[in-house]
Formats: sequence, structure tokens, C-alpha cells
Amino acid sequence: MANPPERLLTTAAVGRLVGYSVQQVRDLELLGVIPRAQRAPNGYRGYDDRHVTALRAYRAIAAAIGPVPARRMFPTLVAGTVDDAAEAIDDLHAGIARERSDVRQALRGLGAVLADPTDESDERDVMAIGELAEALGVRPSALRHWEDQGLVHPARARDSRRYGTRAIAEARIVSVLRAGGYGIPQIARVLGQWRTRGLTAEATAMLHARLADLTCRSIRLLEGAGHLHALLDGSQRETTR
Repeated sequence: MANPPERLLTTAAVGRLVGYSVQQVRDLELLGVIPRAQRAPNGYRGYDDRHVTALRAYRAIAAAIGPVPARRMFPTLVAGTVDDAAEAIDDLHAGIARERSDVRQALRGLGAVLADPTDESDERDVMAIGELAEALGVRPSALRHWEDQGLVHPARARDSRRYGTRAIAEARIVSVLRAGGYGIPQIARVLGQWRTRGLTAEATAMLHARLADLTCRSIRLLEGAGHLHALLDGSQRETTR
């Protein structure tokens, strides 16, 4: 006895299940993020469990890596194999792991900066721009840009820059916060507090917040990988019948 045909969902119904609007569901179908909908004799779209699973996978992965990268990669994922998807997800996890390592290194670097005295001047501590850039692992152009933005204040002698203990500390703080993923306005605020009151709680809190966000992204990626596996495993079962 034949199985009864699966009841198809309307665009609005599938949108409610995954938290998307009707237009979002249609747009994601058009972009190839989910398989093409079936068409009823009256022309209306009909969706099944595969579409719901694909949308849930996309929603979770978009939360982990951003909607634009997710939209770019998903048509290939949906049309690929479980092995291909596993490799892609591994690469995404590795990227988050690298970011987490950068933030933890930034936290350690911030602690080292704050442990150093910055008020005492010693001629032996003065560095040229190339020396400081090499010590921080950045280009000299980055130091010039930070100076242009008012973050770092080297002494100027003719056409050369000389970085004393205070300027070196400024550059190190900028370097570790940039490595932690923060922009110029946030760093400028932290430096302003550090210069006037020696406050560092905000910088530390920013980096810990970044770690918490990376953990959330990693969890969403795990969630998306589970939905993606269910989708691709089900598709493979259908093709082998």
C-alpha cells in the first residue's frame, strides 16, 4: 500500500516555523539557500520538511558567521555531500578557534602592558617606528595610521618618529585590542580612560565579551551542522532508494 503524499506547507507556514517572513523565505529560495519549492496546480509554492530543515540550518550558521557569508556558501552546501559539508563546517570551526586564540592572546598582552610602568622615561626604552612595528608584529603604516587617528603619540624629530615608554604602551594597547577585533572608536575610548585614570576594566570586559560571543557563535555553528547533516543525510537516503 502506497504511503500517503506528504502534506506541503505554505510559504507563511514554513516562515512561522523558522522565524522568517514570507519574503525572506522566497528570497532564500531564489538565492539557492534552500531547495526549490514544489508548485501546486494553482501556482502556489509548497514546502516540506527538507525546506524547514534547510532554513533552520541556514539560520543557525548565519548567526555563527554572518548572513552574507552564509548565503554565499549555502547553495554549494545544500547541493553537496555530507563529506563536503563536514569539511566546510570544520573550516568554520577552525576560523572561530583562531579568533578565540587571538582574543586570549590579546588578554594576555593587555595584562603585560598594564604590568609595565609607563610614567618613567628611559632613553634606552625609546624605539624607532620600524623597531616598534617589528616588536608588535604590525606594519609601520599601521603605527602611522594609529597616530593619525590620535591613538598613539610618538615624539617627532624632523622626519623621524621616536616612541618612548608612554607611546610604546599606547601602541601595545591598540595592538592587542585590534587583535581582539575592536575598532578605532572603542579603542580611543579605552585609551582616554587609561590616560586619565588608569582604568582598564572596560578593555578587559570588551575582550571577555568577545570570548562570550565566540562561544555563542560556536554553539550556533554546532546547531547548524546538525540540521545540515539531517538535510544531506535524508537527501542521500532518497537517492539510494
